[in-house]
Amino acid sequence: MAVLNGEIPDSNDFDADGSNGNGSGAFDDLTPDDFIHGSGNGNPPGWMSAASIDEIRSKVPIPYVEIVPVRVDDFGRITSIATLLRVAPSTEFNRTLVAGRVLLNESLREAIARNVAKDLGDMALPLIPLNLQPFKVAEFFQSPGLSEFHDARQHAIALCYIVPVAGDCKPQDDALDLEWVTPTKMDEAFFATFADGHGLIVKDALAYTR
Repeated sequence: MAVLNGEIPDSNDFDADGSNGNGSGAFDDLTPDDFIHGSGNGNPPGWMSAASIDEIRSKVPIPYVEIVPVRVDDFGRITSIATLLRVAPSTEFNRTLVAGRVLLNESLREAIARNVAKDLGDMALPLIPLNLQPFKVAEFFQSPGLSEFHDARQHAIALCYIVPVAGDCKPQDDALDLEWVTPTKMDEAFFATFADGHGLIVKDALAYTR
């Protein structure tokens, strides 16, 4: 399997490091491109078993970036937002956004670029924010009701960014489709198609840019 075109593979997972602090880590020979496409004949070193990542998730919160991909006009106003259509474990269709973990020793800018490529393809051409202050911090809990955001797998802290994309975007991995939606068509019925609070992030993104 070529690596890292899925955030949470069914049987394995990956966290980057292996360095002992003196520059001789297992990732020294890898390039950022390897973290999107894989390298050589297999995955980069450090691919974690499902049991290992589950154990980590049971003990500490996991840092994420969540990205609202947008198209903008010549004046920087949002003209449309990209949403990914997926099938939930309940077999229902729902919308979600670009999201993924921040890997060890990975900068936030690198995490944004990698996760956009993972979910929208290599040609999405994201414009990485100059200012890394998120427009929102969303805290996802395993137990429903503790906040507006829920993730049954883990306690996740997501830094949310609005990221213009200038290139060709295509759904990747388990996404069934990618749909660009204009703000004028975003009513309550639209937001109800998001699960676990992700629609609130879109709402806040629109409010933040007005």
